[in-house]
Amino acid sequence: MTRRLLLEKGLELFEEKGYAATTVDDIAAAVGTTRATFYSHFPSKGQLMRSLVERSNQMLTEADVPPLHSVVESGDRELIRTWLARKFDQWAEIRPYVVAAHQAAASEPDIQTALDQWFDSAIDDMQAGLDRAGRFDPISRRVRCALAFGELEFFSRRWMRLGWTVDRDTSLELMVQNWCFLLAE
Repeated sequence: MTRRLLLEKGLELFEEKGYAATTVDDIAAAVGTTRATFYSHFPSKGQLMRSLVERSNQMLTEADVPPLHSVVESGDRELIRTWLARKFDQWAEIRPYVVAAHQAAASEPDIQTALDQWFDSAIDDMQAGLDRAGRFDPISRRVRCALAFGELEFFSRRWMRLGWTVDRDTSLELMVQNWCFLLAE
Protein backbone atom coordinates (compact mmCIF):
# COMPACT_ATOMS: atom_id res chain seq x y z
CA MET A 1 0.00 0.00 0.00
CA THR A 2 2.84 2.41 0.81
CA ARG A 3 4.48 1.70 -2.54
CA ARG A 4 1.22 2.44 -4.36
CA LEU A 5 0.80 5.69 -2.41
CA LEU A 6 4.37 6.74 -3.20
CA LEU A 7 3.67 6.18 -6.89
CA GLU A 8 0.36 8.06 -6.78
CA LYS A 9 1.71 11.03 -4.82
CA GLY A 10 4.89 11.10 -6.88
CA LEU A 11 2.85 11.34 -10.08
CA GLU A 12 0.65 14.06 -8.58
CA LEU A 13 3.67 16.10 -7.50
CA PHE A 14 5.42 15.63 -10.85
CA GLU A 15 2.30 16.98 -12.54
CA GLU A 16 1.95 19.85 -10.07
CA LYS A 17 5.58 20.93 -9.60
CA GLY A 18 7.44 19.21 -12.44
CA TYR A 19 9.84 16.30 -12.19
CA ALA A 20 13.01 18.30 -11.50
CA ALA A 21 11.41 20.43 -8.76
CA THR A 22 9.95 17.44 -6.89
CA THR A 23 12.20 15.89 -4.25
CA VAL A 24 12.16 12.52 -2.53
CA ASP A 25 11.31 14.41 0.67
CA ASP A 26 8.31 16.03 -1.06
CA ILE A 27 6.98 12.64 -2.12
CA ALA A 28 7.55 11.05 1.29
CA ALA A 29 5.88 13.99 3.07
CA ALA A 30 2.87 13.84 0.72
CA VAL A 31 2.38 10.20 1.75
CA GLY A 32 2.98 11.00 5.42
CA THR A 33 6.14 8.95 5.67
CA THR A 34 9.88 9.45 5.72
CA ARG A 35 12.75 9.53 3.27
CA ALA A 36 13.90 6.17 4.72
CA THR A 37 10.53 4.60 3.92
CA PHE A 38 10.70 6.00 0.39
CA TYR A 39 14.14 4.41 -0.09
CA SER A 40 12.89 1.09 1.24
CA HIS A 41 10.54 0.98 -1.77
CA PHE A 42 12.55 2.81 -4.45
CA PRO A 43 16.32 3.30 -4.66
CA SER A 44 15.81 6.73 -6.27
CA LYS A 45 13.27 9.20 -7.62
CA GLY A 46 14.31 7.97 -11.07
CA GLN A 47 13.35 4.40 -10.17
CA LEU A 48 9.93 5.60 -9.01
CA MET A 49 9.59 7.31 -12.39
CA ARG A 50 10.67 4.14 -14.14
CA SER A 51 7.83 2.31 -12.35
CA LEU A 52 5.43 4.99 -13.56
CA VAL A 53 6.68 4.56 -17.14
CA GLU A 54 6.07 0.81 -16.85
CA ARG A 55 2.56 1.49 -15.51
CA SER A 56 1.72 3.83 -18.40
CA ASN A 57 2.92 1.25 -20.90
CA GLN A 58 0.77 -1.36 -19.18
CA MET A 59 -2.25 0.99 -19.33
CA LEU A 60 -1.71 1.51 -23.05
CA THR A 61 -1.21 -2.13 -23.98
CA GLU A 62 -4.04 -3.50 -21.79
CA ALA A 63 -6.47 -1.63 -24.02
CA ASP A 64 -5.00 -3.14 -27.19
CA VAL A 65 -7.55 -5.75 -28.20
CA PRO A 66 -6.57 -6.89 -30.74
CA PRO A 67 -2.88 -6.15 -30.17
CA LEU A 68 -1.04 -3.72 -32.42
CA HIS A 69 0.78 -6.41 -34.40
CA SER A 70 -2.57 -8.01 -35.32
CA VAL A 71 -4.04 -4.66 -36.34
CA VAL A 72 -1.09 -4.00 -38.63
CA GLU A 73 -1.11 -7.55 -39.97
CA SER A 74 -4.80 -7.26 -40.87
CA GLY A 75 -4.33 -4.05 -42.83
CA ASP A 76 -8.02 -3.43 -42.19
CA ARG A 77 -8.90 0.29 -42.32
CA GLU A 78 -11.69 0.05 -39.70
CA LEU A 79 -9.49 -1.93 -37.31
CA ILE A 80 -6.75 0.68 -37.71
CA ARG A 81 -9.28 3.47 -37.09
CA THR A 82 -10.61 1.72 -33.97
CA TRP A 83 -7.10 1.17 -32.60
CA LEU A 84 -6.03 4.77 -33.24
CA ALA A 85 -9.28 6.18 -31.80
CA ARG A 86 -8.66 4.14 -28.63
CA LYS A 87 -5.17 5.67 -28.37
CA PHE A 88 -6.61 9.18 -28.81
CA ASP A 89 -9.07 8.39 -26.01
CA GLN A 90 -6.27 7.21 -23.70
CA TRP A 91 -4.25 10.40 -23.96
CA ALA A 92 -6.05 12.17 -21.12
CA GLU A 93 -5.45 9.23 -18.77
CA ILE A 94 -1.77 8.79 -19.59
CA ARG A 95 -0.91 12.49 -19.96
CA PRO A 96 0.57 12.94 -16.45
CA TYR A 97 2.75 9.84 -16.90
CA VAL A 98 4.05 10.84 -20.33
CA VAL A 99 4.73 14.47 -19.42
CA ALA A 100 6.60 13.44 -16.27
CA ALA A 101 8.55 10.78 -18.15
CA HIS A 102 9.74 13.23 -20.77
CA GLN A 103 10.67 15.75 -18.08
CA ALA A 104 12.60 13.03 -16.23
CA ALA A 105 14.34 11.88 -19.41
CA ALA A 106 16.16 15.23 -19.55
CA SER A 107 18.11 14.36 -16.38
CA GLU A 108 17.72 10.60 -16.02
CA PRO A 109 19.40 8.67 -18.87
CA ASP A 110 17.72 5.40 -17.84
CA ILE A 111 14.29 7.03 -18.27
CA GLN A 112 15.27 8.15 -21.78
CA THR A 113 16.42 4.60 -22.42
CA ALA A 114 13.06 3.25 -21.17
CA LEU A 115 11.19 5.63 -23.48
CA ASP A 116 13.39 4.61 -26.41
CA GLN A 117 12.79 0.94 -25.63
CA TRP A 118 9.03 1.52 -25.46
CA PHE A 119 9.09 3.26 -28.83
CA ASP A 120 11.24 0.50 -30.36
CA SER A 121 8.99 -2.19 -28.89
CA ALA A 122 5.93 -0.66 -30.53
CA ILE A 123 7.76 -0.46 -33.85
CA ASP A 124 8.88 -4.10 -33.42
CA ASP A 125 5.22 -5.13 -32.92
CA MET A 126 4.16 -3.23 -36.01
CA GLN A 127 6.97 -4.69 -38.08
CA ALA A 128 6.04 -8.19 -36.92
CA GLY A 129 2.54 -7.55 -38.28
CA LEU A 130 3.90 -6.40 -41.64
CA ASP A 131 6.31 -9.35 -41.73
CA ARG A 132 3.47 -11.83 -41.12
CA ALA A 133 1.30 -10.11 -43.73
CA GLY A 134 4.17 -10.09 -46.22
CA ARG A 135 3.31 -6.56 -47.33
CA PHE A 136 5.92 -4.22 -48.78
CA ASP A 137 9.61 -4.67 -49.43
CA PRO A 138 11.16 -6.14 -46.25
CA ILE A 139 13.81 -3.40 -46.18
CA SER A 140 11.11 -0.69 -45.98
CA ARG A 141 8.94 -2.27 -43.28
CA ARG A 142 10.71 -0.87 -40.23
CA VAL A 143 10.88 2.61 -41.75
CA ARG A 144 7.15 2.48 -42.51
CA CYS A 145 6.41 1.46 -38.93
CA ALA A 146 8.70 4.14 -37.47
CA LEU A 147 7.00 6.81 -39.58
CA ALA A 148 3.51 5.68 -38.61
CA PHE A 149 4.26 5.33 -34.91
CA GLY A 150 6.35 8.49 -34.91
CA GLU A 151 3.37 10.43 -36.25
CA LEU A 152 1.17 9.08 -33.45
CA GLU A 153 3.82 9.84 -30.82
CA PHE A 154 4.41 13.38 -32.10
CA PHE A 155 0.71 14.14 -32.29
CA SER A 156 0.06 12.75 -28.81
CA ARG A 157 2.87 14.83 -27.29
CA ARG A 158 1.55 17.94 -29.03
CA TRP A 159 -1.96 17.22 -27.74
CA MET A 160 -0.57 16.76 -24.22
CA ARG A 161 0.95 20.25 -24.38
CA LEU A 162 -1.79 22.13 -26.25
CA GLY A 163 -4.96 20.04 -26.34
CA TRP A 164 -7.06 19.77 -29.48
CA THR A 165 -5.87 22.69 -31.58
CA VAL A 166 -7.33 20.90 -34.61
CA ASP A 167 -10.50 18.87 -34.91
CA ARG A 168 -10.15 15.41 -33.33
CA ASP A 169 -12.21 13.58 -35.96
CA THR A 170 -10.36 15.21 -38.84
CA SER A 171 -7.06 14.40 -37.16
CA LEU A 172 -8.10 10.79 -36.67
CA GLU A 173 -9.23 10.39 -40.28
CA LEU A 174 -5.99 11.84 -41.63
CA MET A 175 -3.91 9.62 -39.36
CA VAL A 176 -5.92 6.57 -40.47
CA GLN A 177 -5.21 7.52 -44.10
CA ASN A 178 -1.50 7.88 -43.37
CA TRP A 179 -1.34 4.59 -41.46
CA CYS A 180 -3.19 2.79 -44.25
CA PHE A 181 -0.82 4.26 -46.83
CA LEU A 182 2.24 3.27 -44.80
CA LEU A 183 1.05 -0.07 -43.43
CA ALA A 184 -1.86 -1.45 -45.42
CA GLU A 185 -1.83 -0.44 -49.07
